[in-house]
Amino acid sequence: MASDANPGELATPPGPADNLGMQRGTTGEAQVHIEAPPDTVYAVVSDVTRMGEWSPETTKCEWLDGAAGPAVGARFKGSNKHGPARWTTKPKVVVAEPGREFAFEVDTDVRWSYRFDPEGTGTRVTESFEMLRDMRWYYAFAERWVMGIKDRHADLERGMAETLQRIKQVVESSPRG
Repeated sequence: MASDANPGELATPPGPADNLGMQRGTTGEAQVHIEAPPDTVYAVVSDVTRMGEWSPETTKCEWLDGAAGPAVGARFKGSNKHGPARWTTKPKVVVAEPGREFAFEVDTDVRWSYRFDPEGTGTRVTESFEMLRDMRWYYAFAERWVMGIKDRHADLERGMAETLQRIKQVVESSPRG
């Protein structure tokens, strides 16, 4: 791979060592403690129409095909941005267990999951992703050269941590009956 010190040097094609094309089975996660019951946190997180409030990358989500909320098989459209790049996805909910887990898959590429575990008087929330296939070369190319991301794995983990902190702030500042 061309080094930053020699900008004129020809670069070799990206490989696993570049952290560009994440491989099948690659995982990442972030966790936070939220001072609220698991059912309360689940209700906020699984309302994908609010995802744009806390995600640094997803700007908006809307349920598709008549779906009105989280249920296995329900689909939604996610609008995303990172730097100059803009794209949409149509994930499908694969787990919808109130107070326990909410998960969805984006095509056959990646599975996103939120787990809700009771912890003291609140909830330990774990957001994670798992690559279901090797990253497609054109996604890796776009992430590196259009979005300017050198390490997508680290970028996703930073984004998950930011998302969870924003969810924590929303949930803990909401009045509970």
